[in-house]
Parts: sequence; structure tokens; C-alpha cells
Amino acid sequence: MKADTIFISGIDTDAGKSYATGWLAARLADKGLKVRTQKFIQTGNEGRSEDIELHRKITGEGLADEPWELTAPEIYTYPASPHLSAEIDGRPVSLAKIDAARERLEATCDVLLVEGAGGLMVPVDRDTLTIDYISSRGLDVALVTNGKLGSISHTLLALEAIRTRGLRLRWLLYNSHFDTDRIIAEDAREFIRSWASLKFPETEFLIVPSIELGVS
Repeated sequence: MKADTIFISGIDTDAGKSYATGWLAARLADKGLKVRTQKFIQTGNEGRSEDIELHRKITGEGLADEPWELTAPEIYTYPASPHLSAEIDGRPVSLAKIDAARERLEATCDVLLVEGAGGLMVPVDRDTLTIDYISSRGLDVALVTNGKLGSISHTLLALEAIRTRGLRLRWLLYNSHFDTDRIIAEDAREFIRSWASLKFPETEFLIVPSIELGVS
């Protein structure tokens, strides 16, 4: 068995990818699918991935037996872009290590959701962008957007990059957790939904609800 693998990116660093990834994992699991999540590259942590922890909190899974070497194969301490964090830690990003971990996870589930670090154009190293990795591995994409001021432009730029690279956009995930200005958010949501329906008619538009996670 090889999983259906989808790379989850965002329109910027704080688009709400981890939140949306956990919600999507829970939604797919409710349909009877076996779902795993992976953090492509984690920065700003040591020995663990806070994004994986958020996935598990949303899905209700425990972390006692978390295989970090598979679900977060590359972790760097400085909270910056992967290329810079790797240089600061003095350890280059190993795409071979990430690939091996992904392939092992793909053999254990129906769907694998791989959360990226930042947006599509974030550099993995000085020669490789995140979108290069996605394209070269033939992965489908889910894009996380929201209704913050500026999100329309950021979303359309990301969609243009996806179209230009010939990538398949499986889901456009609108994260309503950021709907602090109702007027801006409602307009952004409907503009993005309408634009995507014209340019990506096969893509499913999903609204990610705001979830009360409680105190851990």
C-alpha cells in the first residue's frame, strides 16, 4: 500500500497550516481513512515538532510513541527559514532523509499530509525552493489561505505558482480562525472562492472552522 500524499503549503508563514493540517487529518479520518501527518522541515524546535504536536492535539492522538525520525525528520533550533536555520545549526537539510521518512510513512497509511515550512517559495537551501521539492517529487498540493488583509494577493500569487508549475491543487483550505475583521474576511473568502472555481474547477474549497482546543 502506498499512501495518497498531499503537500500542505500556505500563502505565508502564519497562514495557519498546522491548524488546517490537523483539521483536515481529522476530517479524512472521520471518513474511515487511515491518515498520518508529517512536518517537512521544522525550525525553532529541538528534538520535537510543535506543529506535529498541534496536529495530534486536534486529532486527539497521543504523542507517547511518536516516531519523530519519521514525522519530523529534519528539526532545527533557530526559528527562521529552513535554509538559514540549517546554516546556523551547521547541518544541511537532507532531502534524501526526508524522502526516506516520507516513503516509510506512505507504506503505513491511506493518506499522508506533509506540512511545509512557510510558503511555496521558501528556500530549503540556497539552490532549492519548497516548490522545487514538491514538483520534483510529483506531489499534489493543498493550499492554506485566510481572510487577513493582504490574503487575496498572497493567495493569487500562490495559485499562479501552482498553475505555472503544473501542480495539482487538491484542496484550497480557508482558515476562518483569522476572521477578526468580518467585512474584510467575508470579501476575501468569497473573492478567493470565486477565483479558484474559475482557475481550478476541480479543486475542493473547504472552510476550516475555528476550533477551541482548550489549555494543554
